[in-house]
Amino acid sequence: MPSTPRRRNVAPPRKDVLAAVMATVAERGLDGLTMAGLGREVGMSSGHLLYYFRTKDELLLQTLEWSEARLGSERRALLGGPGTARERLDAYIALYVPDGHRDPHWTLWLEVWNRSQDADDDARARQAAIEDAWHRDLVELLADGIARGEFRAVDTDRAAVRLRALMDGFSVHVTVGVPGTGRDQVLEQMRGYADETLTPPGPPGRTAEFTPAS
Repeated sequence: MPSTPRRRNVAPPRKDVLAAVMATVAERGLDGLTMAGLGREVGMSSGHLLYYFRTKDELLLQTLEWSEARLGSERRALLGGPGTARERLDAYIALYVPDGHRDPHWTLWLEVWNRSQDADDDARARQAAIEDAWHRDLVELLADGIARGEFRAVDTDRAAVRLRALMDGFSVHVTVGVPGTGRDQVLEQMRGYADETLTPPGPPGRTAEFTPAS
């Protein structure tokens, strides 16, 4: 009688593991993410997971890269879509800022940033690549707005650095739940900053209208 073929453990697709990481972070936070628990979710042992990802740091970074790839596709679509440069800038900002307290993507970002203090050169380069993609797209958008006459003439690289630094600071506050810095409030602050720094000056000789105080 022929022997029964031995069943082989087949690992799930990598993207399924990364999606499970993000779902766990969204549902239970980073404290709820363990290799053993994740293994149960995807039908793998913790040792099997470590065989593929080596360390938890690498698992988190790959999950962030996977999430950023999806955001990158959305970002490129909105930047190449219809509308004014200012409308596309507002859409860029809305995509950048967290959805709210404990936003899973930003929660993951903050953890990867925290762990990067001891990261190797490869991990740091991969994190920088994520940052650079957002920066390049913003520089290109600002340049387009200047060419259209919608934005004042500014140093696009410098303006992009400042815009993103402001969004980063506000986004941390939204993610950790600092009172008074909800998503809607942050988007309003960013719109005001864009108005102040990018609105072209009026025609020469034009005086601003004002209403005297009563």
